Amino acid sequence: MDNEADVFYRELPKVELHAHLNGSVSVRTMEKLISRKPHLNVEHSMTAIGKGQRRTLDECFQVFKVIHQLVDTEEDILMVATDVIREFAADGVRYLELRSTPREGINTGLTKKRYVETVINAIQQCKNEGVDIDVRFLVAIDRRNGTEVAMETVKLAEEFLLSSDGLVVGLDLSGDPKVGHAKDLLPALHKAKNCGLKLSLHLSEVPAQQEESDLLLNLPPDRIGHGTFLHPEVGGSQSLVDKVLKNNIPLELCLTSNIKGQTVPCYSKHHFKYWYQLGHPSVICTDDKGVFCTDLSQEYQLAATTFGLSREAVWKLSQQAIDCIFAPETMKKQLKQKWTDLQHQVFQ
Repeated sequence: MDNEADVFYRELPKVELHAHLNGSVSVRTMEKLISRKPHLNVEHSMTAIGKGQRRTLDECFQVFKVIHQLVDTEEDILMVATDVIREFAADGVRYLELRSTPREGINTGLTKKRYVETVINAIQQCKNEGVDIDVRFLVAIDRRNGTEVAMETVKLAEEFLLSSDGLVVGLDLSGDPKVGHAKDLLPALHKAKNCGLKLSLHLSEVPAQQEESDLLLNLPPDRIGHGTFLHPEVGGSQSLVDKVLKNNIPLELCLTSNIKGQTVPCYSKHHFKYWYQLGHPSVICTDDKGVFCTDLSQEYQLAATTFGLSREAVWKLSQQAIDCIFAPETMKKQLKQKWTDLQHQVFQ
């Protein structure tokens, strides 16, 4: 993305709604983390999936395990979060929703509450520095940790929903999709919804999860992460698609992530095409820009070149993403004004 034709994608104002904090750590930040913890013997190849490389989903989760070892103190989290926010801003992202599972460190004294507080501190620090980006945070439930931890996570998220001055806006459900069953997490998700948290749920990320997807869509969530196997052409069902359409639930779509994680065979077969042709709200996202060696400008360019989108269509796609954010209407209005102000500059 170095030639002049690519400048459009860099300058395009963008909304990022599906970014896992620890998966978004860049090579530059990773170098700082690795140098801080030489005893872990971590190499770059263990923390990122380079160009032309692919991994199974299981192997992708092994990469996250390595990164979690490197990010286990408040100091690490603060550095990672501020770096990630600045990098998204440098890539033209004007509104960002970060997500992360609160973790505790037995050896470092890190608590789940301090984890969330540190991410919030990073957001405020970047704002105070004048970084041109609005950031919100989704507290994540890792489905591998079971019912009890899920309920604790909801309580923590609810606490911050009330005390973070609007920075914590929702809840993410993620983790290895092949572990556990979402029915066990429904009480926690209902509680989250009832207390005013917005829900973004990883859903139909792997095949043969129709029953689980159906249960989750009945909630219904406010947004869907991936939704790779929802539609009938890939083993989903029309009834699942109908529920998504009826409730107008936006999808967070991550092209490179799905290709490198081998849940989609190639870019031209990505389910972005299916939903885009239906005119359904679809937001292009990165998922894990550090692990998958991408950024949001690149993802937009990939979508445009793969599916023949004009610059006007790309602009509209970016602008429509504003309607899918979890921040209040006042923020949507501000962002729409920002897009209007920038349009002439981007298209000159």
